[in-house]
Amino acid sequence: MRSAISSARRPAVTVVLGFAVVVVIGTVLLTLPIASARGQPTDLVRALFTATSAVCITGLAVVDTAQHWSLFGEIVILALVQAGGLGIMTLASLLGLLVSRRLGLRMRLSAQRETKSAGLGDVRTVVLGVVVLSLTFEFVVATILVTRLFTGYDHSFGEALHSGVFHAVSSFNNAGFALFDDGLTAFVSDPWICLTIAFSVIAGGLGFPVFLELGRRLRGKQAWSVHTKLTVGTTLLLLVAGFAFITISEWSNEDTLGAHAPPTKLLAGFFTAVMPRSGGLHALDIDAMNSESLLVQSALMLIGGGSASTAGGIKVTTFAILAFVILAEIRGEPSVHVMGRKLAASTQRQALTIALLTVALVIGATAALLSMTDFALEAVMFESISAVATVGLSTGITPDLPPAAHVLMSVLMFIGRLGPITLASALALRDRPRRFELAEVRPIVG
Repeated sequence: MRSAISSARRPAVTVVLGFAVVVVIGTVLLTLPIASARGQPTDLVRALFTATSAVCITGLAVVDTAQHWSLFGEIVILALVQAGGLGIMTLASLLGLLVSRRLGLRMRLSAQRETKSAGLGDVRTVVLGVVVLSLTFEFVVATILVTRLFTGYDHSFGEALHSGVFHAVSSFNNAGFALFDDGLTAFVSDPWICLTIAFSVIAGGLGFPVFLELGRRLRGKQAWSVHTKLTVGTTLLLLVAGFAFITISEWSNEDTLGAHAPPTKLLAGFFTAVMPRSGGLHALDIDAMNSESLLVQSALMLIGGGSASTAGGIKVTTFAILAFVILAEIRGEPSVHVMGRKLAASTQRQALTIALLTVALVIGATAALLSMTDFALEAVMFESISAVATVGLSTGITPDLPPAAHVLMSVLMFIGRLGPITLASALALRDRPRRFELAEVRPIVG
């Protein structure tokens, strides 16, 4: 038993240590004088926070990215974002492959019938697939952004290239970093910029397994699996619901959508609804939004994007699974069925565990930050969820938090990024049959 537990934990420990090493390297590089625009060393806490935010592809910042960091510092941040994005997608996909290969024969045959394939493939296929997918999307997005910035704005080609590439990498990796002082508010009415970045965030948040299946589907080789259907369907549902609610809520708010023409309101409403899935960029003043809009964005941030993607949160599949569990319980059904398949009890337990632990982490983080600051509960909770779900949206209070709070938020970003992946894989790898059952008991519920 001890060896089984050790082997289950080993992949998770390797992932955590690997990302921790990258954070340390990034922190050291960002403390160098050459990384600062003023040529002075950046203090350790700010460097650590920025490195963690970049590697964990969050986007929260304690300093102005464009003003504080030099070109070298921005390149370091971009490299950390790229490493974090590729690492998350690759490692999550590989862990999923490892879990599938560690399942029993009956479960593996069932999975083959479901996906019409043997799995994600070997390690080389997964790694090359993730790299090619990421670089292809980033190249296309960068080309559109560079062209638009060069032809439609007062940007030299060098400036357009710099900004276009940076925001392409940041958006596809759901990193949330921007090179403009006010985020993307200057482009709130520009569909070329907003829609390109929005769809880049959506693509990055779907996950490599989904794109692998979509590619096979286009070639007529297989139908969509339940995972892909859940990911795509839930993503579309949340986008439509978020867009409708935020747009209606902010329509008359003069500090956000109210000052714009109807076409811009719709564009900005859609952009704002996309970003909580883990994009982290903003074209409206988050702090000026209504409380109900902040609440909905908090919920969307907590849910996040797809599994094995660059998005954070508990993941849309986890949210969808819990919804099916609740529906089955309301109907009084003895088992949970999802799209013509019976949902494994172990999957239900894993989804519930991840969701409740994430909520507990948010509550604990909010309580800790409230004890360190004098900010309102609404702003502190929004910031806590943004850190735990690795989103990067902010009401603007992060730079004003004390150093102890910055260290705490660095830990939250690290746990929020790696926690769901490592926990899910560890739970799945430790799954083992029970040789006997105890007498059933039914405590009073409710």
